Amino acid sequence: MIGGGPAGYTAAIRAGQLGFKTAIVEKRGTLGGTCLNVGCIPSKALLHATELFDEAQHGFAKFGIKADGVSVDLPAMMAHKAKVVTELTKGIEFLMKKNKVTYLAGAGRFKSADTIEVTLNDGGTKEIKAARTLIATGSDVSSLPGIEIDEKTVVSSTGALALDKVPGKLIVIGGGVIGLELGSVWKRLGAEVTVVEFLDRITPAMDGEVSKNFQRILGKQGFEFMLSHKVTAVKPGKKGAKVTVEPRDGGEAKTLEADIVLVAVGRRPYTDNLGLDAAGVETTDRGFIPVDAHYATNVGHIYAVGDVIGGLMLAHKAEEEGVAAVEIMAGQHGHVNYESIPGVIYTMPEVANVGATEESLKAAGIAYKTGKFPFTANSRAKANSQTEGFVKVIADAATDRILGAHIIGADAGNMIAEIVTAMEFGGAAEDLARTSHAHPTEMEAVREAALGVNGGTRQM
Repeated sequence: MIGGGPAGYTAAIRAGQLGFKTAIVEKRGTLGGTCLNVGCIPSKALLHATELFDEAQHGFAKFGIKADGVSVDLPAMMAHKAKVVTELTKGIEFLMKKNKVTYLAGAGRFKSADTIEVTLNDGGTKEIKAARTLIATGSDVSSLPGIEIDEKTVVSSTGALALDKVPGKLIVIGGGVIGLELGSVWKRLGAEVTVVEFLDRITPAMDGEVSKNFQRILGKQGFEFMLSHKVTAVKPGKKGAKVTVEPRDGGEAKTLEADIVLVAVGRRPYTDNLGLDAAGVETTDRGFIPVDAHYATNVGHIYAVGDVIGGLMLAHKAEEEGVAAVEIMAGQHGHVNYESIPGVIYTMPEVANVGATEESLKAAGIAYKTGKFPFTANSRAKANSQTEGFVKVIADAATDRILGAHIIGADAGNMIAEIVTAMEFGGAAEDLARTSHAHPTEMEAVREAALGVNGGTRQM
């Protein structure tokens, strides 16, 4: 395995379980990849901490709780984040030992199709002869032409997770998941946040109705949005940066001032210095590694999974591919159902989705039905004072099979799992509608939305 992120370390564990003699190569010096070290996990630690702070400031009073003088100790918050990351990375090292996987801390590079040279972090090199190799090197941050990320004033997600003080003004370039999550962290801590997005709405791949409501909710929280705008220049100075933006379709340019600029315009496959040419492995013009249905590259015994092959750049998608690839190597029937891979934005409220959107079904000419239920009508959401959002279930008009679901709500990331499970088993909206749900729970909104697909909602 080259790469120790979610795809690589999960695949290595499965390989060990299946009896393969396995080594994993990771140059970072800690396992877990971007997700665990500078992505999913540290961002969630900060998101949760700042949600608690925001609730203490603005939400406790309505429950009859007085919490005067609440303040933030940013170094302590960052220390908590670092502690979580350290504990989890050490846990993965333990899992490597438990499953008899050799961990090599260093940079791997193909010398030939079956030989990998590892430049060890502690010095020296080591050669590995491999009957099979899995490339799981993930992705790296992208930028825009002419914009240099220095991780001080102009930062990527990595730098935005490690700021030593709250910026007065934060400009986020890109209205996608990463920018909105990290913008939420610093907004709750007191920053003024402006999001500049090239397209005419945030989270453009999301269901349109959810995207519209999501933007409205973030606007109520104090986010400013400049949609259909492009950034043409970012000039760092002694104090902050000047950001030049102009309307995407033509018009007068404006200059915005910011203490910190977060560049969140996506990620690119990471294949730098892998020696793919020496192995004969082909890549696309965008740097992705093409694979077949069994995750094999054009060189049959070299496989690739995760961000580096494209598709949804999600840790859990990468994990599924890593396990499937190893099981296929072992002669088993590894498989990933891409129609039931969920996605979550961990803002407050959260946004979660799986499967098709209304827009994609219309474009494909597929007839569908929808059921929708708002949290304003859910008793547990009322009791918790978390009534923003709704659940939408989309089903095939002829068969009632669930084609997709979209949730915006306080616990959407957990709630989507029930619908993913139903879809994995080819479930219909009626299956969810006829399943008993505990009362009172937010999950009842899923059932009511499913009932609504066929006009049977009972609590409105």
